[in-house]
Amino acid sequence: MGLKGRALVTGGAGFVGSSLSSFLKRDFPDLEVMALDNLSRRGSELNLARIVKEGVSFHHGDVRNREDLDAIGPVDYLFECSAEPSVHAGYGSNPSYLIQTNLVGAINCLEHLRRTGGTLIFLSTSRVYPIDGLRDIPLETSGSRFVVPENQSGQGWSTHGISELFPLDHARSLYGATKLSAELLITEYQSMYGIPAIVDRCGVLTGPWQMGKVDQGFVALWLARHSYQGALKYMGFGGDGYQVRDILHVADLYDLVLKQIEQIDACSGQVFNVGGGHDVSVSLSELTALCRDITGNRLEIGSDPDTRDADIPYYVSDCRLVQERLGWRPSRGVSQIVEDIHAWITVNKDLLRPVFGG
Repeated sequence: MGLKGRALVTGGAGFVGSSLSSFLKRDFPDLEVMALDNLSRRGSELNLARIVKEGVSFHHGDVRNREDLDAIGPVDYLFECSAEPSVHAGYGSNPSYLIQTNLVGAINCLEHLRRTGGTLIFLSTSRVYPIDGLRDIPLETSGSRFVVPENQSGQGWSTHGISELFPLDHARSLYGATKLSAELLITEYQSMYGIPAIVDRCGVLTGPWQMGKVDQGFVALWLARHSYQGALKYMGFGGDGYQVRDILHVADLYDLVLKQIEQIDACSGQVFNVGGGHDVSVSLSELTALCRDITGNRLEIGSDPDTRDADIPYYVSDCRLVQERLGWRPSRGVSQIVEDIHAWITVNKDLLRPVFGG
């Protein structure tokens, strides 16, 4: 497959956006790759310097402003990676930025494609699934992690993880609600205006160049805190670090996106759960052991048993639908993900110190 024409990556200086921009420019030199970003997140300036050097053109703008998209003009592909990415956003604070970025920004992208044409790949989130529903999944402890008991299942959940059939009733956080609302509008625009579009409900995405924080990007944060000898704490669900997430290397996400573009006629309008699945999942306690082994540093991990409003004890993506439809599955396991992030931090330790080492 050879991509040509023009590709716009919104949130293009963020972790996922900059990674996709970089990979696209590397693999398709005849493709004009443009990154749109408002540079609001700390560390985005480091990603920006990297992708511009690689040949990606940067446009300082904001998806909340329709005029910033208009200035770019028609595109053949739009990768919607812009977002306020924290599930805790809006709790006890003004949700305006969250709503404007995640929902109004998505609407502006849809309107841009309606007027000028182009294919949409929309990165949504596993957090569209309601908090109480995920917390109600029965779990037991195995080693230092929570697991779904063998031979137990319910609507949209099993030992394979959470599927696209998981019930969507009840509250999910404003972050999840904005993403789900955008998904619904994408369905309508696809049906009404014929916009080719695919929605990927991503679990935890990670890899080099992720400026992880407590509320988003925990794998990179965990490695950085071990590398710089910072403080860490297990929070919620007893404070033991048994909560589990599947994780997906951003390079594996890129491999999937290419397959989706190649088969857009067959997959347009589809929603996929996308993640590492059961085989690429990790608990915080397990991650601590991996970070200790690879860095040689042992941290005293604090403990706070109190569970925050949006926290869930277990999420693993059931990716069987996308595997069956597109023949895709992750090729990078937990150990390789940890190794890749550690190598990135080690090579760039002084550069990253202002972000991670403060």
